[in-house]
Amino acid sequence: MGVDLLIKIDGVTKIYNKTYKAVDNLNLEIKDGEIFGILGPNGAGKTTTIKMITGISEITKGNISINGIDISKEGVKAKEQFGYVPDSPDMFLKFTGLEYINFMADVYFVSSEDRKKRIEDLSKRFSMENALGDKIQSYSHGMRQKIIIMGVLIHEPKVWILDEPLTGLDPKSAFLLKEMMREHADKGNTVVFSTHVLEVAEKLCDRVCVIRKGKLAFLGTLESMREESKENDSLEKMFLEMTEDEK
Repeated sequence: MGVDLLIKIDGVTKIYNKTYKAVDNLNLEIKDGEIFGILGPNGAGKTTTIKMITGISEITKGNISINGIDISKEGVKAKEQFGYVPDSPDMFLKFTGLEYINFMADVYFVSSEDRKKRIEDLSKRFSMENALGDKIQSYSHGMRQKIIIMGVLIHEPKVWILDEPLTGLDPKSAFLLKEMMREHADKGNTVVFSTHVLEVAEKLCDRVCVIRKGKLAFLGTLESMREESKENDSLEKMFLEMTEDEK
């Protein structure tokens, strides 16, 4: 029997400079088989939350487990469970695309046979076959985003964690990634992603949370959000209603 709960965020707080609470007592349970969207305005705490889930940022208080593994206590084992696409693709710029993907495959112990097939498949799907021999520093922003995504998918992780993954992608690649996210979740896996693009969340997400000033403002389906909203209107209006500043 598979694990129903893939990511558990239990009472998590992140404090910077001993005073600023970027995330404040956050509780979330993200299940397998779903696309889960983390929504919120700039500075709400979305990226901080994702960085704590992935183990990049230390948790001030609380616990996060992935597939039942505590990210703070068993970091390496927990990180084997997911693939992470950061909000900026500007990394490993002196590597060629192929060197970067092979580096990622080495990190996750992907066999030569498996990586060859996956590189062929991914480069074809993202139309990157002719760019793999070029250095990443010569890539456009969209191409850098695609090579990072390919590197993340090379070990076929059960959990995908994506921070603003569609930024800079051309329409064809954005459509492809959204299609792949849905395919991945439909196989019983999990996709977690943050976005400012509310239309994307509306079309893709099974459930969403809205984070406002580090706190959970909403958790549930978009249908339940509409029921809770003062106005039965667009997601954008409901989102603005939930995130507007209190004076």
